[in-house]
Amino acid sequence: MKPLLKWAGRPLHIIARYMPKGLYPRALVIVIAPVVLLQSVIAYVFMERHWQTVTQRLSSAVSADIAAMIDVYESYPQDADTSALSRIAAERLSMDIDIIPNTDLPPPGPRPFFSLLDSALSSELAQQVARPFWLDTVGRSSLIEIRVKLGQNVMRILTRRNSAYASNSHIFLLWMLGTSLILLTIAVLFLRNQIRPILKLADAAEAFGKGRDAEFRPRGAREVRRAGNAFIEMKRRVERAVGERTTMLNGVSHDLRTILTRFKLSLALMERSSEIDALEKDVDEMARMLEDYLAFARGDAGEAAVETDIRALLEELKSDAERQGHQTELTVVGDPLVVIRPDAVRRLLTNLVSNAARFGDRIAIRATHDARYLIIMIDDDGPGIAPELREDVFRPFFRLDEARNVDSGGTGLGLAIARDIARAHGGDIILADSPLGGLRATVRLPV
Repeated sequence: MKPLLKWAGRPLHIIARYMPKGLYPRALVIVIAPVVLLQSVIAYVFMERHWQTVTQRLSSAVSADIAAMIDVYESYPQDADTSALSRIAAERLSMDIDIIPNTDLPPPGPRPFFSLLDSALSSELAQQVARPFWLDTVGRSSLIEIRVKLGQNVMRILTRRNSAYASNSHIFLLWMLGTSLILLTIAVLFLRNQIRPILKLADAAEAFGKGRDAEFRPRGAREVRRAGNAFIEMKRRVERAVGERTTMLNGVSHDLRTILTRFKLSLALMERSSEIDALEKDVDEMARMLEDYLAFARGDAGEAAVETDIRALLEELKSDAERQGHQTELTVVGDPLVVIRPDAVRRLLTNLVSNAARFGDRIAIRATHDARYLIIMIDDDGPGIAPELREDVFRPFFRLDEARNVDSGGTGLGLAIARDIARAHGGDIILADSPLGGLRATVRLPV
């Protein structure tokens, strides 16, 4: 059973591979495919039933008229010049009949490949006339020429094509195609209006994921409005939770800074000694750690995204690294203006450049801004990080050298803060080997 299901599902996977991926083209396929299928079935039934049946009946009537004229010709020899026969055929049957004496039928010509008339009329003439005949349905656009062998003579008949053929069928097909195009146009316009609120909702969700505040009002069908209202409510809850956390952290920060200020004041009033200097150093380290902890917990969520010159920001970082004695290169490709949270991104890049400066001598910074992403690569020639530890270093409070103290290393929050800022923009940070021999940190931010 399972092999059978697997075999049956393979064509579906192949079809799904070539199907459109967007909601709007898929909806168009759902609307257009049944219409095309319905029109194809109608056209086939029309061709099969109407054209063949009507053409066959008209051809049968023309053949019966020709057979009647032959009977009249053979039954009334007194009409030697066939004037009466020609008059009756012209007035009653709309045919032009004359007799060609002492002649034979022309050689048969090529039969048309897609002619229902030739096939139906030939069949009816063979059944009702039962005489040798010659037929031309393509020589003249509006007439049909039929010749019947009558002893030494040949009867030539000219009749209108529409007497034996349903020639107005194309009008029905044109009406069918015209109405289908009108209905499909209405369906396309209607679908576009129905899809637009969904696209607006997707854009609002994407902007919110990048840390931007996009204006959004639920519109469209009831289900789309319900999804839009749920998104707005979720956005309010997230913003309220972030705001409450930020308020709490600001209160904690104020209280802890007050206590640290009292420590510093008390130490400043004491008599100077080596123990006092060590205590002041510990207090400064506690203040620095407190700022790092609060920055990590706060996540710079209150900052708005604005258009920023990324080249100017990177130039500042390059100048800072060069003042510390590091050889630094900077390359910016593409438009330097991007929409980001400038202070948060500055902190992100500062942490990465500081790490590169701490462990390497050479630093290379390259920024590329294309249609979809802002990609910033920071390379150094330091010792790098082992591949199995490159994800661990993003964990809060993780340090590669567990034996070192906080005086020689950081708090273990630099990369964690950097990734948290990148992901708040909808991007990420990836660590890899650098062409300089050290570590490459790649920041990818959607724009």
